[in-house]
Amino acid sequence: MKKIVFATNNAHKIEEVRAKLSSKFTILSLRDINCNDDIPETANTFIGNAEQKAIWVLDKYGHDCFADDSGIEIEALDNRPGVFSARYAGEDCSFDDNNKKVLQELEGKANRNAKFSTTICLKLKGETYFFVGEIDGKIITNYAGSKGFGYDPIFVPNGYDRSFAQMTLEEKNKISHRAIAVEKMWAFLEKLN
Repeated sequence: MKKIVFATNNAHKIEEVRAKLSSKFTILSLRDINCNDDIPETANTFIGNAEQKAIWVLDKYGHDCFADDSGIEIEALDNRPGVFSARYAGEDCSFDDNNKKVLQELEGKANRNAKFSTTICLKLKGETYFFVGEIDGKIITNYAGSKGFGYDPIFVPNGYDRSFAQMTLEEKNKISHRAIAVEKMWAFLEKLN
């Protein structure tokens, strides 16, 4: 089975991607290749951060790999937090801190439209490829559900009456932004084989 590095140590992301790709690939995390680096994410776009992480792993460890950058963009907040989604409430903040900040900033606002977005950068045999996944939805007023991570408890995708945090991994993996981007990458990899 082919091995490919997913440039993350986020256990939730690895679980989601392994559930999608494990039939054809062994997905290695950064820990699996003994990479404990604090990989910089200094770009101001998802595509820039994803590529920065993938280049780091390829240049320093020599592995074909893919990296993602994801976030949530909220219309009423001028599309914040965007690339700052993971640290929206400050450095070393928790998922809960971020969610509370968003809910506080949206208090009294009628427009609760939001979009989750993922960009994947794949470095494979000297070439670079990008795959984007997005899903529109709304930010609800209170937490709902205990599954998932990040903004999942406050995001309900359009056409659904449950938050991402109320869905099983299997349900979320059929519709999420990351799942859409991974599906596009998977279709591309299938064509190569």
